[in-house]
Amino acid sequence: MLGANTMTQLKKHYQDKVAIRLKQEFKIKNDLSLPRLLKIVINSGVGRREEKEIEAVQKYLEIITGQKCVFRKARKAISTFKTRKGQVVGLSCTLRGKRMYDFLDRLINAALPRLRDFRGIDPKSIDSEGNLTLGFKEHIVFPEIAGEEVKTFFGFEITLTVRASSREQAEALYQALGIPFSAKSVKGGSGGKK
Repeated sequence: MLGANTMTQLKKHYQDKVAIRLKQEFKIKNDLSLPRLLKIVINSGVGRREEKEIEAVQKYLEIITGQKCVFRKARKAISTFKTRKGQVVGLSCTLRGKRMYDFLDRLINAALPRLRDFRGIDPKSIDSEGNLTLGFKEHIVFPEIAGEEVKTFFGFEITLTVRASSREQAEALYQALGIPFSAKSVKGGSGGKK
């Protein structure tokens, strides 16, 4: 197992190349003002699943993230959705540091290329704060999950939270880290075929 001091390739790439490029591109003088990734949050709603299915969702999310997930419980009862206060309605996992960069590396190089008809991420997925949210219909896009053995399928959402002064800085950071955006988002060109 890797020690705590070992650095992932993606983090090293950020420190050695991306930070320098962003500093020059946006004329940033202070290193602490550079756009950077703060955390990655993975969320999955479990709806009205049975307890065994919720345990399966938890197990698979923990395999994907490499970290224990937290149960999210309903804050109040809503009769329309047949939800009682305290009932488990979702699972959440927050990644920081080394695990965050490891997960992002696997997301970019393994999970996204396995998506059916993937043509890049729509740049509209970046909000005004610069955070990027991706939705997945099935968890089996991650190579850690063996597709034949899976009986419970579920979707989840991944949110990359950044510290950036503008949406443009955040998009430049994502592109420099290797996140594939659709051809329309590439600056200085009309992109590929429409």
